[in-house]
Amino acid sequence: MRLSFRLIYFIMTQNVQRNTKMFKSFYRCLILAFAVLVLMPSVCLCAKDDASLPPKEWMNFLSSLKKEMLAKGISEGTIEKAYGTKTYYHVKPEVVIKDKKQAEFILTSQDYINKIVSESRVKKARQEYKALKKQYQKVSDEYQVPMEYLIAFWGIETNFGQNKGKYHLIDGLTNLSYRNRRAKFFKNELYHVLKIMDKFDLENDKMLGSWAGAMGHFQFMPSTYNAYAIDQDGDGVADIWDSFDDAIASAANYLHHLGWKPDEPWGKAVTLPWDFDYTLAGYQTRKSVEDWEKLGVKDASGNNLDLNPALMASIILPDGRKGQPYLILGNFRRIMIWNRSENYALAVSLLADYISSSEKYHPLSSKNRYALTNEDVLKVQKFINKILHLRLTEDGKLGPKTKNAIKKLQAKAKMHQDGYPDYGLLYKIDHYNPAVGFSAPVQPPKKNTKDVK
Repeated sequence: MRLSFRLIYFIMTQNVQRNTKMFKSFYRCLILAFAVLVLMPSVCLCAKDDASLPPKEWMNFLSSLKKEMLAKGISEGTIEKAYGTKTYYHVKPEVVIKDKKQAEFILTSQDYINKIVSESRVKKARQEYKALKKQYQKVSDEYQVPMEYLIAFWGIETNFGQNKGKYHLIDGLTNLSYRNRRAKFFKNELYHVLKIMDKFDLENDKMLGSWAGAMGHFQFMPSTYNAYAIDQDGDGVADIWDSFDDAIASAANYLHHLGWKPDEPWGKAVTLPWDFDYTLAGYQTRKSVEDWEKLGVKDASGNNLDLNPALMASIILPDGRKGQPYLILGNFRRIMIWNRSENYALAVSLLADYISSSEKYHPLSSKNRYALTNEDVLKVQKFINKILHLRLTEDGKLGPKTKNAIKKLQAKAKMHQDGYPDYGLLYKIDHYNPAVGFSAPVQPPKKNTKDVK
């Protein structure tokens, strides 16, 4: 670059009057060449940007999406506010990567709970409960949801409002609605985001949340917001992002509509008798507390359950027969409507117990637990679909349907039917012989050495 400047300076200091036309022509060429040299990085940058320009398929999708939202009643003004000249196209959208990503190892319930219900979180939850109970007791009474549960949900969902999410919802949900495994679900949530903007005339930059679309202090999905959000402070907007009054009332309203019973606990950790019939474990079997006691179920300390004997309950085994069993009541099932994860529901329940008591924190033991992976569960699901023809969704997730199917497979393999795919079941699957099933193959008779000539 220095050489170019020196060359130009040299030529300009010569006797240019000898041939003015020749000089001017040569000078223009030099300036043009210099300009190309200087601008070349910019040209390269533009070429690189061209690779990320929205393809025709994306633009067609975006146009169709806008028309669909207009047909559903979203105003043109809101569509313009949400999109304007933005396409929200990304070559590799982060939200799509997150939706497809799965953890390699599935945490045991003990590991999950110890991570979520930590000593520091228990301490913080008790502090928040003490600070907010008097102020929001009226909300708790009105919607019949105890404060300890509201604080527990808040603590687990956003770490007491610290992690409400910074993803732009229009951007994220638009990308998740395009050729995604759950495109229909996310497109519906996108509609509800636009409906919120339409109703309250909210700006685009207000629409922030998690990568999957959950919003505010209690991480409401947009459809949940439109069904249950409350304008508690009376300012005309149900602001679950920045108004805790609105957020906690909305959470209480949602739980109330799920049928929350304020006079019932969620359940408790229990011990099972040595001869417990594991086919009775799971959500499908409900018995009265009295009937479970007759079958030998005790609390974790080996004492009577100390619950209303008429309440209907189930036994769940999050980590199989070798893990901690729990007896769960109706409110536990309601927590699982909020979030379908069994471990999540246990975390909320146990944190609420800590908040309402002075019990010293103690982590749960997770020794001698099989480190189950998503690939393990996927292998079992594929095997069940092939052998039992049950048409499970092959997603690597250990949900209630998969657990029930595993019980059937365990019965076929003559194993304890706890619904948990431990190393024993995986070993049998790996060595399965279609000719004889799970039975050991018949060995050929040994030759008598005396008969051998």
